[in-house]
Amino acid sequence: MARFDYRQFTMSQPTIVSATSQIRIPCERAWELLRDLSLAHHYVPGLVKSEITTECREGVGASRKVFQSEAKGIDETVAEWIDGHGFLIRLHCGDCGAPFPFEQAHFRYAIAAHGPDTLLTASLIYAMRWGAVGRALDRLLLRRFIERRIRDVALSMRIYYETGERVTPQRLKRAKKEVAAIGENHRH
Repeated sequence: MARFDYRQFTMSQPTIVSATSQIRIPCERAWELLRDLSLAHHYVPGLVKSEITTECREGVGASRKVFQSEAKGIDETVAEWIDGHGFLIRLHCGDCGAPFPFEQAHFRYAIAAHGPDTLLTASLIYAMRWGAVGRALDRLLLRRFIERRIRDVALSMRIYYETGERVTPQRLKRAKKEVAAIGENHRH
């Protein structure tokens, strides 16, 4: 399987933040859902809509714009596509580079069969602006927020893929409490 070459990051070694979720559907069905780039607003917390912006709807070069409000959008372009397994998207603001505060940013969605289920891994791969100051800001403030956000994406994808229902903030909050309760039960 081809892998993304992280050497294309011009800054120092990128930071990779990942979360994995087990989804109770076959991998083939998960791929059907994952490959549809128009569905992101159903499972990414905070998105209100997503639009395909290129003629091609999947594969390397396909692009979408995801909106956090009707007017505020971020462009996402597929940089790597591994049929049946996942893809990597480059996050950018048109021709102006990565969204603030990133120098570069990519998001990877990867799936793998796990018995009758699917393991989904969501990863944000990024380099901060401002060199050492940006890396310190990331370590001290941003990374914890990013880790929570990526866990929320993986959990929301599980909910959406298993139920077919758009994940609301209330449903995500309930699911996080359920996950926390299960974690507590496993510790005792």
